Amino acid sequence: MELFLLCLKVFCVRIIDVSMGTCRTIVTVKGKKFYASLIGFIEVFVWFVIVKEALNTDETSILIAISYAGGFATGTYIGGWLSSKLIKGNFGVQVITSKKDDAMVDCLRNNGYAVSVINVEGQDKTNEKYMLFLEIDKKKFKSLKKLIKTLDEKAFIVVNETREVENGYFMEK
Repeated sequence: MELFLLCLKVFCVRIIDVSMGTCRTIVTVKGKKFYASLIGFIEVFVWFVIVKEALNTDETSILIAISYAGGFATGTYIGGWLSSKLIKGNFGVQVITSKKDDAMVDCLRNNGYAVSVINVEGQDKTNEKYMLFLEIDKKKFKSLKKLIKTLDEKAFIVVNETREVENGYFMEK
């Protein structure tokens, strides 16, 4: 029974500390150093306490290592899921259309997306196209991508996570 409780504790605490590590990394990338430091302190404290307990036991079962690794894997998954739900962000989306199409631009705007348009030429230099620039909340990307693909199934889409936005125009719908 003691081995089971130790394995359960190791597994659950690893989920917590690894999930925090994933969130800490994302917060660091977003430039929020204070919050990243605070999360890092708690994360390492929790990790240290559970590792100390796991290593100072008289139990020698491989189940402790399996619990530790399983908690790490589960924590990685949960941390990624949490970060996608809790951490806000924007995507800069560039779309190169397969042809010049004002109706596509109008449709995107009518669906609540602010779009900037540049005329570009294709690889063969005879096919005129548009390059569309959009800055969106990352939660809207799936619906934007679906809309773009219904309007131009050959559209070339590039997505970058935006660290900071200044000025500009976001349409809300």
